[in-house]
Amino acid sequence: MTRLELARSGRITDEMEEAAASEGATAEYIRKELAEGTVIIARNIIRGSIRPLAIGRGLRTKINANIGSSEDRTDPREELEKLKVAVEAGADAVMDLSTGGNLDGLRRLILDESPVPVGTVPIYQAALDAKKRGKSFVQLEPEEIFDTIERHAGDGVDFVTVHCGVTLSAVGRMKKDGRGNGRIMGIVSRGGALTAEWMRFNGKENPLYEEFPRLLKIAKKYDMVLSLGDGLRPGCLKDATDGAQIEELSTLGGLAGRAREEGVGVMIEGPGHMPIDQIEANVLLEKQLCHGAPFYVLGPLVTDIAPGYDHITSAIGGAIAAAKGADFLCYVTPSEHLRLPTAGDVRVGVIASRIAAHAGDIAKKVPGAMEKDIEMSRARKALNWDKQISLSVDPQTARALRESSPPKDTDVCTMCGSLCAIKIDGPGSF
Repeated sequence: MTRLELARSGRITDEMEEAAASEGATAEYIRKELAEGTVIIARNIIRGSIRPLAIGRGLRTKINANIGSSEDRTDPREELEKLKVAVEAGADAVMDLSTGGNLDGLRRLILDESPVPVGTVPIYQAALDAKKRGKSFVQLEPEEIFDTIERHAGDGVDFVTVHCGVTLSAVGRMKKDGRGNGRIMGIVSRGGALTAEWMRFNGKENPLYEEFPRLLKIAKKYDMVLSLGDGLRPGCLKDATDGAQIEELSTLGGLAGRAREEGVGVMIEGPGHMPIDQIEANVLLEKQLCHGAPFYVLGPLVTDIAPGYDHITSAIGGAIAAAKGADFLCYVTPSEHLRLPTAGDVRVGVIASRIAAHAGDIAKKVPGAMEKDIEMSRARKALNWDKQISLSVDPQTARALRESSPPKDTDVCTMCGSLCAIKIDGPGSF
């Protein structure tokens, strides 16, 4: 039985107990939400040694960090360093999005080394493996795509992104809406673009949609979470919340229901680039159309004009999305739109996303979220600098900044000095 089926049967497992303990929730709460599909646990049965990660309603907003090679950068050591940095900075999960070098070897290396859940996008490897065999991706048989997914699952991947909602109907709607003042960017998802091109060339429906039961069979075998990808997500603010995006979301809602019936956990991926005033509506739409399934969002990025600072644009959108009910934030680094991230970029991206998630958790009243800020406030009032640093989201940077400009009076900082309001006010001033 899968964990979803066990939860439906009323059984509380050790895994549920462990997930509940890390969330400050009861095991019965985790069981109930798993049974309803509003919480998922990301852990392939092969990876029983890692801590189970619970994502969904009423729980702390989680963070994912994307790592992985490219055709220009293929050194496995770089990716292992990114993995290490991401975990140390507080990422709850990582995705290996490698597209260069020995993909099987690198994925297995990351799985061996990662103490957190690992996700992948198998269609990338299907396309690159076809290229190595002298074939175009569009010449792949559905069998080859499913075989790649099974290979990832068999290696122990905890969740996979699958672009099941990129259908002939949705792509047709996007092209129709793209005339005149419609979409500027078209399809910006690599997996979505590959799938749409395969359908166009072959004149057939998306096999991941048409043969969805086959995908469920693989996921169920390994108790692997399906992350239903937003292949038609908006790639710029102008394209947000159009007909194609909403049609895909509606399709994913139907597929999520079918997955639950088969005992398979799912989460739904969301945009993308989006104006601030559309974020709440998109979260509410996902929760309505997908029956409360956990929502996994990239950003959202709230402006298109900040390359080099997109960790900030995405943190702004992520905080709003989390506050309105998003459950899982995919980080964005300063390198977004510019280059493959470095380990340093990964660290900055994780910290920015953690800040966004925490701000959202305060708004959602997640147990324990506000208490952290209250503790920090008490440390500030007491002018307890060591405790302030230890409580901060990034103690390393906080300590470095403090020590880079030492004050004459160690009670204060070099901003206010003897005019420090907290020291003047003191305890019991009134």
